[in-house]
Order: sequence, then C-alpha cells, then structure tokens
Amino acid sequence: MIRPILAYGAPILRQQTRELSRETPGLQQLITDMWQTLDNAAGVGLAAPQIGQPLRIFLADNRDEAEHLRQVFINASILEYGNTFSTEEEGCLSIPGLSVPVTRPDSIIIRYQDADFQTRTATFEGMNARIIQHEYDHVEGRLYLDRLSSLSRTLLRHKLQKVSRGKFRPSYPMQFPLRN
Repeated sequence: MIRPILAYGAPILRQQTRELSRETPGLQQLITDMWQTLDNAAGVGLAAPQIGQPLRIFLADNRDEAEHLRQVFINASILEYGNTFSTEEEGCLSIPGLSVPVTRPDSIIIRYQDADFQTRTATFEGMNARIIQHEYDHVEGRLYLDRLSSLSRTLLRHKLQKVSRGKFRPSYPMQFPLRN
C-alpha cells in the first residue's frame, strides 16, 4: 500500500525512533509499503518516520548502474565516517520542491540488519554513502536542513513554511501538518 509521506513540520520527523525486532508486528508489510511508497515517489531513500512510523528502519535505492543499491536498513548504526567530504545537492521527499548543497563524508562504515534480520557491517562510498547518511539522519530525528548554516536555514524559512502548508504539490501523496 502506498502511504502518504509526511511533509516538513510534522513532529514525528524530529522524534527519536524505536528499534525493531524480528517479532515487530506488521514488519514485513511495513517494508512492502515503504518500497511501494518510495517507488511511487521515484525517490532514492525513505525512512519510517516519513510515513508516520517512529521506527529505526530506512530504505536506500540508488539506481545508478555503477553504484546500484536497493537495501533495507534496520536498527542501523554508523560506526565510522570517512575523513574526506563532498558537497552535493540534496532534496527530501518530505520537503518537495527544495534542494540545497549539503556537505557530508564521502564514506561510512555501517552496521545494520537486513530484511531477514541478518546483521551486516558494510562500507559505502559516494552517492550510496550520501543516501544512507540522509536516511540515517531521519531515524535519528534530524533533517538535512540541520546540516546547513543558520543563515542558510533562515533564508529558506519562507519556502519551508510553504512546504508545511501544502503549497508544493508533488506527484506523490503527502500529508501536511499545517493548513491555512
């Protein structure tokens, strides 16, 4: 089932998330719903808080041939960040119509459980590392906007208010916290 993506301003996007277990009720359906929601929105990543679930699970889907990745990350923990950085444009399904340059480490080492609850530790680089860090921020209650300077955030305030009020209408279903 395709679920609406919560827009910027929804309180759950700033909350801490809970870990999952193999026995978490409805987990497989949640994963299926998240993939359908992500595919429908044509995004590269989606975290459970973005669909109203305060759970430590996110998806990464990089369709690039050289760096192809389509993976579920459950109870993830970034163990190490690389020491080189790059700045790339980032957007977010919860903040449609807005993309800004964000600086992040070029590589990470992450421990997570896959959809079968197998614990894995892996190194990711380049765009895959960026996508994973972006989604990991979501399960930590952070947004990519938090990585911007206070001046940059101030300059974006008007656009962010429009997003939270539903003034931007993407092609995918959304739920907006503020209406007027």
